[in-house]
Amino acid sequence: MADELAGYWLSRFVFERALALIYLVAFACAANQFVPLLGERGLLPASRFIRAVPFRSSPSLFYLSSTDATFRVAAWLGIGLSCVMLTGLPQRSAAAAAAIWGGLWLLYLSFVNVGQVFYGFGWESLLLETGFFAIFLGGSGTAPSAIAIWILRWILFRDMFGAGLIKLRGDPCWSDLTCLDYYFETQPIPNGLSWFFHWLPAGVHHAGVVFNHIVELGVPFLYFMPQPIAAIGGVLTILFQLTLIVSGNLSWLNWLTVVLCIPTIDDRWWSWLPISTPALQPMMAVQKVATYAVGAIVAVMSIRPIVNMLSPQQMMNYSFNPLHLVNTYGAFGSITRTRHEIAIEGTDADVVTAASRWREYEFKGKPGDPSRRPLQIAPYHLRLDWLMWFAAMSSPDEHPWFTMLLVRLLEGDPATLGLLKTNAFPDRPPRYLRALYYTYHFTTPEERRRTGQWWNRELAGLYVAPVTLRAPDQQRESVLR
Repeated sequence: MADELAGYWLSRFVFERALALIYLVAFACAANQFVPLLGERGLLPASRFIRAVPFRSSPSLFYLSSTDATFRVAAWLGIGLSCVMLTGLPQRSAAAAAAIWGGLWLLYLSFVNVGQVFYGFGWESLLLETGFFAIFLGGSGTAPSAIAIWILRWILFRDMFGAGLIKLRGDPCWSDLTCLDYYFETQPIPNGLSWFFHWLPAGVHHAGVVFNHIVELGVPFLYFMPQPIAAIGGVLTILFQLTLIVSGNLSWLNWLTVVLCIPTIDDRWWSWLPISTPALQPMMAVQKVATYAVGAIVAVMSIRPIVNMLSPQQMMNYSFNPLHLVNTYGAFGSITRTRHEIAIEGTDADVVTAASRWREYEFKGKPGDPSRRPLQIAPYHLRLDWLMWFAAMSSPDEHPWFTMLLVRLLEGDPATLGLLKTNAFPDRPPRYLRALYYTYHFTTPEERRRTGQWWNRELAGLYVAPVTLRAPDQQRESVLR
């Protein structure tokens, strides 16, 4: 195998800028959300996690300092470095490019490894793994490293093939082709087009599941074939990901998968770009040695993910090491049939009675007001909204952060309120909060024409009974009563 792939110079050019853009979104999420979620007064303070978990189990720069100021500086530094990589200037030097890619990886690893459940998503590891191996792509004066290109394709293969396998082994609706009958309505955060996708004919839904199986189980093997077959596999995957992008909000999972498809496409597909490949120099010996060493390490580290993919007890989205390298992936091994939502309401009444007037807090992304059109959020990631989706599938006792969310709302904490779309109590915090449990269904086309509403919702029960803050002299383990 050649050390370099001169026919992928433009592909690397596009890939690096697209990856920098994903990093930019990820660090923007950290800048806006990390402190209220995981800061000193966050719902799950990272400082407590750092005191309880040894560094070797979850390495992070924040073991040196876990203050809100440090989190903000790290997030904005990540934003700055992402913007620098978008310009392409560091790529003029292989060493400079490697240093900045490495810095981005280390900064984001630091957030993920102390982010607990708020950072427990498969696309966090996918971004870290992709970002780490971008270190070895080389500078713009040389052709891309062949080993680095093959490693990126191997990441894409595990991302797609793992998702396909987990579906076959998971929910029977993937086998009887009915999963899309439910998915668009019950996915974590639907967007404005999800309603329309939900009401497509059943035959279209069933054909979509077949297409899903083809792209996730068959197409990934094309990534390792000669051109143009590899590029055709990449393009088919991109088309599949685009259908997911326009039909829902799955953070940057689909967007990053599209980015990973770029290394399957050679420069002939990019001839329309107003950029020409410069005269290329041979790769330096030290870079060759480094890429061969990394290739050997990846080969060894791939044993466990391969065994996992072949196992009937396949794990989904699992990192075998704290550096989040050479992971196993998968998505939507099961599909929920009915959508449940938690609505948090407050009242300023001194005593809760049947006559108490309750006002509901509106979240930025998750369904709330039935008349509000679902929003397009992705590739931005609303972490609290996603966790509310998970919380609706279980009891509040399983989600310690939910109790702290109620506490912060009762305190009127500005940072926590910044995570929401509306503050139902702008003048002063409520006296009591409660959480109601609703069942949501998309309105039918006739209902939407008549009412203008996107959702129908029915009260299913009480998720948390009315609570208020304990007086300071009454507080022991709990601050709620």
